[in-house]
Amino acid sequence: MVRMFLLILVYLAFAIVRPQDFLPGMAGLPVMSLTLLLAFIGWLLRGARTPGAPQFLLLPLFVLIAMASEVVTGWAGGMQYVIEQMGPSLIVFFVLASAIDDPRRTAATFAVIGLCAMVLALHSVQQASHGVGWTGMTLGEDGRIRYVGIFNDPNDLGLLFVMALPMLFCVAARAGFLGRWFWRAGIVLLLAGIYLTKSRGTQLAVLMMGAIWLWQKRGLLTAGSLSFAGLVGLTLLPSTRMNDLDPDEESAFGRVDAWYEGFDMFKTHPLFGVGFGNFTDYNRLTAHNSFVLVLAETGFLGFVTWLAFVGYGFWMMWRLLRLQAGLAQAAQVAVAHVVAARPQARLALVRALPAGADAEQRRTTVVRGPAAVVATGAGTAADRADTAAQQRQDRAEQALSLTLFCALCGFFTAAFFLSRSYNIMLYTLAAIVVGHYASLRKRHDTLPRFTLSASGWRWLPISLMVIAALYVLVAVLLRMP
Repeated sequence: MVRMFLLILVYLAFAIVRPQDFLPGMAGLPVMSLTLLLAFIGWLLRGARTPGAPQFLLLPLFVLIAMASEVVTGWAGGMQYVIEQMGPSLIVFFVLASAIDDPRRTAATFAVIGLCAMVLALHSVQQASHGVGWTGMTLGEDGRIRYVGIFNDPNDLGLLFVMALPMLFCVAARAGFLGRWFWRAGIVLLLAGIYLTKSRGTQLAVLMMGAIWLWQKRGLLTAGSLSFAGLVGLTLLPSTRMNDLDPDEESAFGRVDAWYEGFDMFKTHPLFGVGFGNFTDYNRLTAHNSFVLVLAETGFLGFVTWLAFVGYGFWMMWRLLRLQAGLAQAAQVAVAHVVAARPQARLALVRALPAGADAEQRRTTVVRGPAAVVATGAGTAADRADTAAQQRQDRAEQALSLTLFCALCGFFTAAFFLSRSYNIMLYTLAAIVVGHYASLRKRHDTLPRFTLSASGWRWLPISLMVIAALYVLVAVLLRMP
């Protein structure tokens, strides 16, 4: 299990930093393929066990639908293309989600991704200063930074930085004195990299993540006020391109026009779309929207499956945040009642539990919950020490969950303006989410086990509503003067 986890982390390091693409001694070596194969073999030898989550059915189903979309459009050979594009993401998801069976592994994955992103951000700063980075990659024609391999596009770099930014904040908070300052330096590097991408979607994603964090920590009013101030501030900064957000600006109009063409493809090919990877065969530009791209290329069947895969991740993190907020509230209420010498401390603890807890779970929480010893006013010094340790663990787990929720919101804010539906980092993030949720279900009985049989039907009306909302948005933008 440990070897499988280490191997998949090594694969992620190779996939992000990509030394095989610029170091002469590593040129031509199949280090990524070999590492991924070894990790996959380790997963198979472990029994190919996966935690219970609908994503383990949805992702293979989406790949099958994508393959069918190629056959329906008359290109059976396209099935191999789908496997080449989605195969690594599929393996990474299964192996990483299965390997993260403890919150400490979630934090370790954060550290690896954050460290790799710091390397790319440092390269970006050097490239912006000297016109070329140590990889030999020069600035783009528009003066925007880029890296080798899958991060050749500044937008892909921006997506990585957005995903890694909340992870670095989380790792820094968990580190010691020296480690904290190291990770804080990494945060500054990532913010510099985000600025140098000159990507509007990336900058909006940072605002979104900040708003989510403020909402959870300080309330909705504070989050809204400061986010609006941040948006105004971004428009005033030079070289951010945020002042070009109106739909009449050339690239923005091209983006909206591509969205319209995507809906036109969906109308003519409603079930399976125009085929995986075939959007640019029908339109000069790519979709510039991950949702429109899936809808156009894989049709309604692919869109429902992909949206459910993504949506369950948000749902899992939301349930975790609700549970952990309820546990924190329960501890606070219990302590307050003990201080006030009220005899109803146990009742207050039960009432503060999150919705969905049955009678047995409420009884268990009162007896063994993190604040139970405090609530009853009983227990030895060792009991109180155990309770304090439990509360620290709850806070650490809540920080991990909030980090993942922010990363999801930031990633898909940026992906709304980009065609990154099949980006391997998306499926890496999804794997961390699933693994983290499954590891915490072992400890918290009140967390639900999501199944397609119980909740899969919901994604049909949700998909219809999302499609309708996108269509209305496109119609409004096209009619704006």
